Amino acid sequence: MRLRSVCLGVVASFFVAVIAVTVSARSFAASSDVPAWLQAHVGNSDGQISQIVLERARALYRKKVAQGAVKNPCYFAMDATRPSDLGNGVLGRRYYVICEGSESFRAISSGHGSGRNLKGVVDFSNGKRCARNFGNAMDSSLTAGGAYMTREAKTSFKGYYRTGAKRDVAFQRTFIQFDGEGEAANARQRVIGGHAAQVLHGLCLRKNPNSSHADHDGFVPFGKLVDYAGGRSNGCTSWSPADAQQIIPMVKDNPTTLYIYPESRDIAAVAANHSQPGAYWNASCLKEIGTPKFWPRKTLEPIIAQYRKDHPAPPPQPVPICTQP
Repeated sequence: MRLRSVCLGVVASFFVAVIAVTVSARSFAASSDVPAWLQAHVGNSDGQISQIVLERARALYRKKVAQGAVKNPCYFAMDATRPSDLGNGVLGRRYYVICEGSESFRAISSGHGSGRNLKGVVDFSNGKRCARNFGNAMDSSLTAGGAYMTREAKTSFKGYYRTGAKRDVAFQRTFIQFDGEGEAANARQRVIGGHAAQVLHGLCLRKNPNSSHADHDGFVPFGKLVDYAGGRSNGCTSWSPADAQQIIPMVKDNPTTLYIYPESRDIAAVAANHSQPGAYWNASCLKEIGTPKFWPRKTLEPIIAQYRKDHPAPPPQPVPICTQP
């Protein structure tokens, strides 16, 4: 599907990339409302924030502050059209932490939704570097752009892992639930939020009756701690462990706004080659992905449901007992 009309696709991608950069520069000129210190961070290079993303993030934050829904001095934004991986182990900085009162701006890495490849039916998967597919369907593992609010923090025990010093450590990961609006209104239903990009792989059960996390037989899960900050997520915003340690305390019991770009209207504008506000896309990723696509839940959810019916998941297997001490 992605490879058809290769020559035309390359030409179209180049044309859209030119439009994206030109429109971004022409239509989103520096707003006089943006303070000079913040305007200095506006641009399309890594670590900068594109003008349209900043404008929408600020508008959302100001609206929620005016409504009394937010008292947090900081707000967040993410540009999911930018690359996640810049190569040579360098991650793209496309998630923004902005605190205007203290004139603080930080750009950090964040994962995008992996999507899925329902083999033989439809492929809406995303590569590691750039996202082509976006959507709001249940079980799609896609990123949905739009307006969000951070909500409650939930910390859960995942298991134990062994450090380089041969010490067993309990791994507990905190998840910040998001509530969305508009096309992102089902964020809670989709369990969309923010968390550290860490997971335990290769789980087995190890005897440890003295642990407060042990089951009724005295076993605890044990695995290998994997950092996937350079990878993809199931639709959530995932941060490096170091960044998560700074972000999570900022919003715990103190909600704020998060604006994720692009929305479906932006995707449609770029896909249609429209020279209009909203037709911004990162030029490097646009060249790589060709034409982006938004998958609405009313279209994708029935396909996923039918695929699940036709390809039922195997029965869950019990976690094995660890063979190594």
